[in-house]
Amino acid sequence: MKQNNKHQAGFVSIVGLPNVGKSTLLNQIVGENLSIVTHKPQTTRHRILGILSETGYQIVLSDVPGFVSKKGYLMHQRMNEYVHSSFEDADIIMVLVDPGMERKFSPELIENIIKAKVPKFLLINKADQYSEEELENSKNEWQEMMTFDENLIISALDEGDRAAVIDTILKYLPENPPYFPEDQIADRDTRFFVSEFIREEIFLQYREEIPYSSEVDIEDFKELDDIIHIQAMIYVERNSQKYILIGKKGAAIKQLGIASRKRIEEFLGKKVFLSLHVKVREKWRDNKNLLQRFGY
Repeated sequence: MKQNNKHQAGFVSIVGLPNVGKSTLLNQIVGENLSIVTHKPQTTRHRILGILSETGYQIVLSDVPGFVSKKGYLMHQRMNEYVHSSFEDADIIMVLVDPGMERKFSPELIENIIKAKVPKFLLINKADQYSEEELENSKNEWQEMMTFDENLIISALDEGDRAAVIDTILKYLPENPPYFPEDQIADRDTRFFVSEFIREEIFLQYREEIPYSSEVDIEDFKELDDIIHIQAMIYVERNSQKYILIGKKGAAIKQLGIASRKRIEEFLGKKVFLSLHVKVREKWRDNKNLLQRFGY
């Protein structure tokens, strides 16, 4: 009997507004906490590819920042460019929606989704938080706006819904050889994830403008036999923000270091010595050279 050697592989872009659960969905499908997740909007700033490789298929999920309608900084422009670039190589587009949020997709973004000549899924997220009527109303509203090949009502954290999303993707995923080695789960290096884990803790521990005015740069990463030494610089825009980050007698940055180190050790599976420093760089979010250095 002839063996079926069919292999599916392709790129799936997750598109949505800030804070609708895109990163949560990617993490759940891939099975690793690759994208940082907080309750604050605009946590994701970069395009991250999460890779799920199983027998017979490889799904490459693209988590992009939520589309920013009011582009206040050059950084926001770069974030929106990640969204648009995700359409260029997408084999499938998944539009993730929170029924409790108003539709604020820009006309430009809606036009790009409609123009894309690939299968499109509508995923109504957070099914556990809304009534059946609210979920159906949201689905109907989006179906009036554009045509979808599939419509799913899900909770991104539900294992059963994870399986349903994967099964739906496989109905449309093209036949291709794998794009990445089977043991690779992301397209980013370790330094990137370390910087993201520190930034995640900044979002969790600080309020108001601090998370949005901060960026983390890994200046040194040395892996020894029994420990990894990491030196990270946190950039902020004003001296007042620096003082808040550090806290009275260094108490705040100490707590930040403890929480970040724990998160990094869990990810790397090795003991970590983490040194955090803070530097002021005014208007870094509009500084082309600094944005390039930070990977934008």
